[in-house]
Order: sequence, then C-alpha cells, then structure tokens
Amino acid sequence: MNDDPLISQSNLWLADTLWRLGAVQFGDFTVGRTTVHSPIYVNLRLLIAHPTALARAAHIVQMELQTLQSMRNPQIDPFDLVCGVPFGGLVVGEAFSLASKVPLIYLHPRKDDLDSDVEGIYHPSQTALIMDDLITGGGSIVLTANRLRDEGLFVRDAVVLFDRQSGGHMKLEAAGIRLVSVLTLEVLLTYLRSSGKIGEEWHRKSMTFFEANRGRDLDDR
Repeated sequence: MNDDPLISQSNLWLADTLWRLGAVQFGDFTVGRTTVHSPIYVNLRLLIAHPTALARAAHIVQMELQTLQSMRNPQIDPFDLVCGVPFGGLVVGEAFSLASKVPLIYLHPRKDDLDSDVEGIYHPSQTALIMDDLITGGGSIVLTANRLRDEGLFVRDAVVLFDRQSGGHMKLEAAGIRLVSVLTLEVLLTYLRSSGKIGEEWHRKSMTFFEANRGRDLDDR
C-alpha cells in the first residue's frame, strides 16, 4: 500500500499500482480485434498475482458504488447480483462479491459455442450489476447484458476498473447501461507524466492516439 498523499485518491492509487506491477506498457500494440497500433497497453490481469492489490481494488469499487447510490440523485441503481465478464471481469467480480457479500453470477459458454449458460443462483426480476476489468468498445458488456436480460434479469449499470475511452461508454449508453469507471486512460496518462514516470514523447503519442480514437464505434471488449 502506498501512503503518498498525492496518490491517495482511488483512481490515482490504481494508476500507481498498475505502474508498479508492470501492467502499463508502451510500444506498438494490437488491443482486441479492432484497436491497432496503440502506443499503450494496460494488463489488468496482473492484479490476480497480487491478492492485496486485488482486494483493495474491490474495496475501492464498493466504496465508489456506495457513494454513487447515496447521492440525492443516485447515479447507480440498487442491485441484487454482480455478474463478472470472463475472464478478467470474473476475477474482479469475485473479489467484489467477497468484499460486499453480493452474490456472483457469470456466463459459461456451452460446448457448441452457440450460446452461454448463466451460472449461479438468480431469479427473474432481480437486477444484476455487470463488472469487468476494462472496457474498450463495450461489446463484451453489451453481449453479457443481453444474455442476462434474456433470463429476465434487469441490467442498468456496469462498472470497470479501467476505461480505454474508445467508444465503450457510448455503446453502453445506447444499450441502456450506465458506465462507472474507476480509472480512465486520460487520467492514467496525466498521472504518469506529472509524476515523471514517462517522458513527453510517450505521453504525446498516447494522447494523440487517445484523441483520435475517442468516441469510435467499436465492437471490441
């Protein structure tokens, strides 16, 4: 745990932790099916190898959701279940479930790969909060939401640890889903540059890519 007051805020703690874990890399990457030549790659799955960091991330999500629900005009609806999107979101969702005592469900693909089963205990008319480690274009979250809705569950909100800000927010909004992001690409880059962890060149390249891809209509995760 880092006690530096400059990174005490939840999003800056996550940015610093991902950097220290080696989860933030700079180069030339293809992310998913549609994002090519990205100068930055963020591997949220490295949190799995650090249980303390994963537990704190889940606690941060819990506190953020409680804050949004306690507002005069709540920014997130009450929910009965949390649904982790395999595989990264399933790990985060399980950690959140253990911290919050909210039951976990998830989609399990069938052997024929034509559909998926909803694993866990649930009842039609319950509300599920979808959880993923990151979002790019939002396709995986929308597919998960549609499958849950087929089972009679309500889906109104989704939460991710990291938002690449590449069109996912708009895709979810079009599907009737609000998005809560703990950390965004823009905040991550600003923190890394202001703290001297990266130089001007990588910051400029990454911000240029971010601006060019912000709001793209992607079918990626």
